[in-house]
Amino acid sequence: MTEPKKDVIRQTDAEAIRLAKTLIRAARFGALAVIEPGTGAPLASRVGVATDIDGAPLILISMLSAHTGALVADPRCSLLLGEPGKGDPLAYPRISLACRAVRLQRGSADQVRAERRYLNRNPKAKLYAGLGDFSFFRLEPGRASLNGGFGKAYLLERDDFITGGALVEELAGSEQAALDHMNADHRDAIALYARHFGGAVGDDWIVTGFDADGMDLAAPDATCRIFFPQPLQAARELRSVLVEMAKAGRAAEQER
Repeated sequence: MTEPKKDVIRQTDAEAIRLAKTLIRAARFGALAVIEPGTGAPLASRVGVATDIDGAPLILISMLSAHTGALVADPRCSLLLGEPGKGDPLAYPRISLACRAVRLQRGSADQVRAERRYLNRNPKAKLYAGLGDFSFFRLEPGRASLNGGFGKAYLLERDDFITGGALVEELAGSEQAALDHMNADHRDAIALYARHFGGAVGDDWIVTGFDADGMDLAAPDATCRIFFPQPLQAARELRSVLVEMAKAGRAAEQER
């Protein structure tokens, strides 16, 4: 008698969702897989990435590239995120997002926000972001496959890692002013967030994005994802949460 096949997919829990959000928010690049027009064959390439406030990936690509033409012909695509470290690369977590690519119309509110957030994360892209053959695409995820390492496979739905609701637009209106203020006047607090909440080293961190769940930090060659103690319910809560996190971090360091 044949034994039933063991289900290798684990039940999605809070830890898996947090890991998925971390991989998406912390990514600097990813492998984009598209469908090649004419042949229907898969075509993969590396792209720089950022995220919109709700967590959807953003890419900036040239219309002269083969993968861009493929997306225009068929918006179905997949984006693989997650960076390996030393040793076996398959032992490190990664996430594959099944998406539909949406080209953002230049000058639209969505495109302006995408450009702002993308360039905050990837400032060197300013060299070509304004060129006529480059366009921003938002990758609308439908589902995701998360591999947290050997024996840790999960299937996630969109609502597991994409934030909806009015808070997204509310944060969008005040985010850049908050970023500019923190990066100009509170670099010591940002370094504290990186050390205490992110386990990162160094003092040259800046904040590149705020969202309902947390904030994204960047140094010249690294990124760091920091989650708030509790998700924001309103944009006005951001300042008090940052103040309390700084107090908690300083108190913890003084106790050492």
